[in-house]
Amino acid sequence: MAFNPFVPLRVFSSFTMLEGAIDPKAISKQAKKLGFPAAAITDRNGLYGAMAFCDGAKGNGVQPIVGTMLAVARPGIDRLIVDWLALYAQDAKGYDNLCALVSAAHLDRPVHEDAHVPMSKLEGLTDGLIALTAGGEGALTRLLAEEQVDAANAYADALEKLFPGRLYIELVRREQEAEEKAEGPLIDMAYARDIPLVATNPTSFAEPDFFAAHDAMLCIASSSYVESADRNKSSPHLWMKDAAEMARLFEDVPEALQNTLVVAQRCAFAAPYRKPILPSLAGDRDAEAEALRNDAREGLEKRLAKMTGPVDRDAYFKRLEFETDIIIKMGFPGYFLIVADFIKWAKTNDIPVGPGRGSGAGSVVAWSLTITDLDPLALGLLFERFLNPERVSMPDFDIDFCETRRGEVIRYVQAKYGRDQVAQIITFGKLKARAVLKDTGRVLQMSYGQVDRLAKLVPNHPTDPWTLERSLNGVSEFKAEYDNDDQVRRLIDLAMKLEGLPRHSSTHAAGVVIGDRRLDALVPLYRDPRSDMPVTQFDMKYVEGAGLVKFDFLGLKTLSVLQKALQMLAKRGVTVDLDTLAWDDPAVYQLLQKGDTVGVFQLESEGMRRTLAAVRPTCFEDIIALVSLYRPGPMDNIPMFGARKNGREPIEYPHPLLEGILSETYGIFVYQEQVMQAAQVLAGYSLGEADLLRRAMGKKIKAEMDAQRARFVTGCADKAISEAKANELFDLIDKFAGYGFNKSHAAAYALVAYHTAWLKAHHKPEFYAASMCYDMHQTDKLSIFVEDMRRMGVPCLGPCVNHSEAEYSVEDGAVRYALGALKGVGEKAMDDMVAERNEKGPFKSLDDFADRIDPRLLNRRQLESLAGGGAFDALESDRAVLFAAAETILAHAAAAADQRNSGQGGLFGEAMGGGVAPIRLDRSVHWALMDRMGAEKESFGFYFSSHPTDRVRHLADANGARSYAALCALPAPVDGGRVNSVMSALVEDARWRTSARGKRYMMATCSDASGQFIATCFDDDASADLEGAAKAGACALLRVELDWRAGEETPRVTVRSLQSYETMQSIRLRVDIETAELGAIPALAALVERGGRGEIWLKALLPDGATADVLLGRDFNLDADLVARIERLPGVTARIGTVTGPKLALVA
Repeated sequence: MAFNPFVPLRVFSSFTMLEGAIDPKAISKQAKKLGFPAAAITDRNGLYGAMAFCDGAKGNGVQPIVGTMLAVARPGIDRLIVDWLALYAQDAKGYDNLCALVSAAHLDRPVHEDAHVPMSKLEGLTDGLIALTAGGEGALTRLLAEEQVDAANAYADALEKLFPGRLYIELVRREQEAEEKAEGPLIDMAYARDIPLVATNPTSFAEPDFFAAHDAMLCIASSSYVESADRNKSSPHLWMKDAAEMARLFEDVPEALQNTLVVAQRCAFAAPYRKPILPSLAGDRDAEAEALRNDAREGLEKRLAKMTGPVDRDAYFKRLEFETDIIIKMGFPGYFLIVADFIKWAKTNDIPVGPGRGSGAGSVVAWSLTITDLDPLALGLLFERFLNPERVSMPDFDIDFCETRRGEVIRYVQAKYGRDQVAQIITFGKLKARAVLKDTGRVLQMSYGQVDRLAKLVPNHPTDPWTLERSLNGVSEFKAEYDNDDQVRRLIDLAMKLEGLPRHSSTHAAGVVIGDRRLDALVPLYRDPRSDMPVTQFDMKYVEGAGLVKFDFLGLKTLSVLQKALQMLAKRGVTVDLDTLAWDDPAVYQLLQKGDTVGVFQLESEGMRRTLAAVRPTCFEDIIALVSLYRPGPMDNIPMFGARKNGREPIEYPHPLLEGILSETYGIFVYQEQVMQAAQVLAGYSLGEADLLRRAMGKKIKAEMDAQRARFVTGCADKAISEAKANELFDLIDKFAGYGFNKSHAAAYALVAYHTAWLKAHHKPEFYAASMCYDMHQTDKLSIFVEDMRRMGVPCLGPCVNHSEAEYSVEDGAVRYALGALKGVGEKAMDDMVAERNEKGPFKSLDDFADRIDPRLLNRRQLESLAGGGAFDALESDRAVLFAAAETILAHAAAAADQRNSGQGGLFGEAMGGGVAPIRLDRSVHWALMDRMGAEKESFGFYFSSHPTDRVRHLADANGARSYAALCALPAPVDGGRVNSVMSALVEDARWRTSARGKRYMMATCSDASGQFIATCFDDDASADLEGAAKAGACALLRVELDWRAGEETPRVTVRSLQSYETMQSIRLRVDIETAELGAIPALAALVERGGRGEIWLKALLPDGATADVLLGRDFNLDADLVARIERLPGVTARIGTVTGPKLALVA
């Protein structure tokens, strides 16, 4: 095709974030549309989009030119002066220099300064680079516009020296004052110095109609408003102008246009793809292969030596040799050695490492090298699922480390290979549908409520994200707003243009790359201000394309919890080796079958706990299966799985050949590995071929599927399976392949789950204390743990300045609450308090405590939180008095500190305050029970020792109220129906909301002793009652409807009506007692108290078989606790109700 005589050399892609608005791949698409033979990418201080740009250019038949706009600083009178320079790679050397320069701009400058390089940095790094003077953003244009001719000539001299024969003076015509003023002098300088001119049109968007959206985007970047006058504004000239428009603009200097083609001809270089590059731990490739063989064989010998019972050594070594040969043939022994090295270092340094993650747990070589800790042969795990000899791709071990010490392993890797050879990987946050609506609405100064309501009309499905365009087509209310409101239409039109563009950069949570040389010689780098490691400018896809290999260093909190629990056990002389635990412990499976798995890794959600109770696992394979099945899609098979396992339904196999594969999952496809094995036994696939089949089924590409079906049917014919049956089996396997789970990953995580369940079954206090240490400030989780602990019979002792540690601890079989977990106290201050107590002994009194603290580091808020949580109860039990005395205590501490004449050494000093007058407490202050509970909630973040609903539990019980936890534990209705129930709850907060359709409803935060929940209410009267209860901080009896939604762990709660307890106080309660043990009556009499309004009726079963109903009185204090105490008496039963017999009207 004939090309137009112009090449756009100054294009900001969307990776010049919130300035450029063209996706890197779309640059060449637009260039092709306009007939340009080439196009450049010139993002500021970066090559973020270079590889994606080159990929797109190749696909569009357009020559890519890789460049950057580099910030270059020159010394000024009192500060650095930063200007821009456009640089382009002519060849590999130039590309390497671009990488080095943009990396230096980010890494070699003070953190508080914007990215730049000093002019001197260019020296020695300009080979293979062409430079353009950057128009009005460059120093040459600016100096000439300011008539600083000598300075301009000096700058031109410097550029000519740096870029001999490779410097172009840039002309830009976009109605910018400085560029217009400097143009004549620039042309004169170009002719005088024989420097070629080049015409550019700095471009930020593809088409002219993007101007308004780009202007809004600049406002998002600067947090300003579109209507503001004093802000950075877009220009209508920033689109990719066609050749005719550029020819019209530069008709008087046609050589400037022609020189764009010259630059393109000189810069025929694309960002390179490379084969994987890794440092070597053994020298050359042959040495790595030999080291892998030797280390793997030696490691396998050690593994087998620890096994008990008969071992098929030949099977293990045959598998080892098979895997080793493939790893060496594919060129990956170095990768395995590197991973094994840092894992061995971690384990040697007592840093917990997970047993495996992902498909890597299927490798015997990985197991032999102690990369993983699961025996693949024992569990039937497949190597080909990890590394397929018929599909060359890098292996990928995801490694879990103790969350708190993961950084140590990364620092070891940095030290071993060099800090300049190790980096993290960039990620980009994008303007997604809801977010871009809110950002755009803000800069248009639309009301927050209106924009928020519009945003909520966009469906929020993380696994199936909805775009704004899809929402217009699929959400009628959203489309109606668009059609009927001009302002909304403007908002959505602008937002749709910006949707999907990068908004900010951050760092991949786990990915680390390791090079065999300085990384800035391979890829461009940048600095994340939140990390002390450099970060690649290429994202995960392109960093691997550039030749770097990703290693995932993940932090898993559960590993930290396990280690902490084992350390607590060791303190009392109990040694536990989790790696040697048998997988058939009855106590563990009893715990699982009851669903008592709060805090157990992978098994703690409400839905999973219900599943465990329904399925009743009895072996480790069941845990693996449930970890795999408990996901959307496969979850539908859980009822069948449980029914077949427990004998309620016969086990059937799709074909007899599949029995050996599917027997462990009761005839149900659960794992991806089963799909592969099925193809092997039914159709004669190799496992490598079967993995390709599995992948094809996952992608659903018709041509691939047709070819695979033909191959499968032909293979089945060799096993005497008819064509019809073969197609039926193919369709069945295809169905399950779409959501089959990786068994290797499930097995590894099932092992971690088993370890945590074992600890909970056998060492509950340590399990709870360790778990809570890693959720110190997650009050929702802490309240769940405290409730579960009490339900499981483990005492939870309150915080105490003389017994608590800063973290949770175990004390005589009970969990002692952590001082540092109280709100607002500060862990460092609590650490110092505990250190003082451990060094000099317990605090003897409130005066002793005040004598020993440094008042500069312990304030009133901290004292009140400690007092409200009961931490001073051992020194002063009246918390109200302590609260009132906070300032007095601090004043005493200040006087004691003055007397010591010391403010050094931390929170606590020497106890020399004996000369200070004793603290005088005001005993006239009193708290009601609710005041005390309220102070506890302020300190703990939840109700700790009791809950306001405890005071009305007798009324709740009489009305059949159930706790939130008990309702969550109910099995979800099979048909997706709803359940009506009654709850007793404190209404903590209630706020009006407006639905997407404009209907008002109430959203209430409620709680009971078992947890907090959100309830909605659409009834106006009930909503008003909720609002009143919230304002009064009152408890109420709620009639609710529970709705279990697919994919949601807990049911949604809708309030249909409620009744305040205040209106029930006139209702008289009645307890009916039945017994044949007449000797129990004296003990019964000792339990009951008079002074109330409740009736007690005794039904005595006489020796002759007759019964006697006796009214014991109508003046008793009655509640559920009394009933529970009565029922503990031998041979006695009791129930609570109302005097009139039927339940309250609310329940009836």
